[in-house]
Amino acid sequence: MARIFDVVEYPNEMNDELVHRFPETGVCDLRIGSQVIVRESQRVVFMRDGQALDSFGPGRHTIVTANIPLLTDFIGKAFNDRTPFTAEVYFVSTKEFPDRKWGTAQPIMVKNAGVGLGVALLTGYGTYSFQISDPQQFVTQIMGAKSSYQLSEIEGRFRIMLLSKLQDILSTTGEKKNVFELISLTEELGAGIRAKAQDDFAALGCLLKSFYIGSLKPSEKSAEELRAMGMLDMATYAQLQASDAMREAANNPGGGAGLTAGIGAGLGIGNVLSQSLAGIGQNQPQVGFASAAAAAAIPSVMTTAEAANVLKVAEADVIAAITSGGLKAKKIGESYRISKEALENFLKE
Repeated sequence: MARIFDVVEYPNEMNDELVHRFPETGVCDLRIGSQVIVRESQRVVFMRDGQALDSFGPGRHTIVTANIPLLTDFIGKAFNDRTPFTAEVYFVSTKEFPDRKWGTAQPIMVKNAGVGLGVALLTGYGTYSFQISDPQQFVTQIMGAKSSYQLSEIEGRFRIMLLSKLQDILSTTGEKKNVFELISLTEELGAGIRAKAQDDFAALGCLLKSFYIGSLKPSEKSAEELRAMGMLDMATYAQLQASDAMREAANNPGGGAGLTAGIGAGLGIGNVLSQSLAGIGQNQPQVGFASAAAAAAIPSVMTTAEAANVLKVAEADVIAAITSGGLKAKKIGESYRISKEALENFLKE
């Protein structure tokens, strides 16, 4: 014989649970006159045959056909005040779930007009909060036939929704702002993302209460990692790889720091080396390709160290120029050999 519940309640704080079905298996046998106890930050949704009958807010409720009017469609005319009926009872948490984490698993590429390569790769993280605003909608759209629905089950879906809006708004704002300006607009960007995501959350019966960007900064991934992720074309990859090499040279006490300090201005390595050599030529008229004697002293074939000595730069800068494809060289084993003609052509570009 089926058990008839005269009192239905779920005395649980529901800190990590969004919905709990009562009972967890089977159906809830109730009757007109049964009581339902709903705690603060809970709502109860009655379902039958996939249809929402009604919902109750916090308090003690006595079931009558007046407060669940759709019951008459299922049980017909009541022949007494204790007519039994079956329903699926869902306790839904309506509290706010704060400090949920989001972050960019992969860098987001945005335009960076007039700076460096003209593009930038941004990473970010922050927090958001939400609550279930329409319990019937949430149960209908999300719950299904499960006995319980945990917070962790929907967080991945929310993060994808939010990152999609983040990428969209960064792309739109990046048309007018460079990266340095974008990074300073975290509050405005957060408000824009919250507004753009509301419809998506509402479709699930939820409300996005807040969205905060804790950090937004250029990616620290190397050119090699980004290319492996399929985020760079060959031209951009070559330039970033050269920039990586020159940054390493700048951090190397052995030399090259003076020349590579201004790479962020977006100059190609060939231009940087050419300007460096031109400056040397102005200060020392007898040095450089303008002097026939100096030109004659340049070996016909050079190692990277010899080429660096000719150019008055760090060896790492020469290797970076070779890696980027700007300076032609022949690799023999683990070493490079550079012809005098290749070096001259490089400086003419």
